[in-house]
Amino acid sequence: YGLAVYLHPGGFTSGDKSGDAEMLKWLCAQGYVAAGINYTLRTADHPEASVYSQSAEIRDSIPYVVAEAERLGANLIVAHHPVIFQPVRSVTDEDLAGRILLSLIENKVAAICAHTNLDAAHGGVNGCLARALELSGDIGQLHQAGVDGHGRPYGIGRVGTAHQSGLSAARYAAFVKQKLGSAAVRFVDGGRPVWKVAVGGGACGSMMEDAVALGCDTFVTADVKYNQFLDAKALGLNLLDAGHFPTENVVCAPLVRRLSEAFPDVEVCLSEVHREVYGSV
Repeated sequence: YGLAVYLHPGGFTSGDKSGDAEMLKWLCAQGYVAAGINYTLRTADHPEASVYSQSAEIRDSIPYVVAEAERLGANLIVAHHPVIFQPVRSVTDEDLAGRILLSLIENKVAAICAHTNLDAAHGGVNGCLARALELSGDIGQLHQAGVDGHGRPYGIGRVGTAHQSGLSAARYAAFVKQKLGSAAVRFVDGGRPVWKVAVGGGACGSMMEDAVALGCDTFVTADVKYNQFLDAKALGLNLLDAGHFPTENVVCAPLVRRLSEAFPDVEVCLSEVHREVYGSV
């Protein structure tokens, strides 16, 4: 049996794991176990939340997923967020990371974690995000990192044409919220109608100038800092923060399909313990 787990890293400001539903259902239909994890967003109600506290919450959730894998007899966890996030110098039961690793080892459960490579891969997080937002035309790279074994460019972010040209930033933000299932979309109006859109799943605010250099009028990403909103306004760029989880969760269903097609004899099911750890009002 196999367990596919989707874990998001920290820095999220909106969204939840509700967008996992179709992917998780598909995985379950193929016999897999699948899991998704939520955490406290950094909002006005939770200004104390940070990448560090969110990463800790994600780590705290892993034992539940591991326990579920043990209960279901799964022997493999496929995760986006690494089980080992920081260098491990020892494995003991005196800290959380050690207890997680010991539990995996003792129960003979393996873990495969595809983080930045899944972000950058052809058909990975960013390609799925472009499709989820119905970008069209010749979908290009926002920031190319190299070329894969098939000669295809890979890297973080994608660029394409909006599903409907001429929308205002506010109307496009509403479209993004609906498509990704975000709890909210923070945005700044750069004063230009939406036409050429860049997307970057997760925290890609640092690639804002790449989007501008490629002639984009709109950039959809997550974990945007206040000063980045100010910079976008000055650059005339519509900048949308749709949340870390919603902008990366879009890869789950395609990943499930690929795993099932590649390993038709492996049973995969969705996790019932993978859920948002925080609440919002």
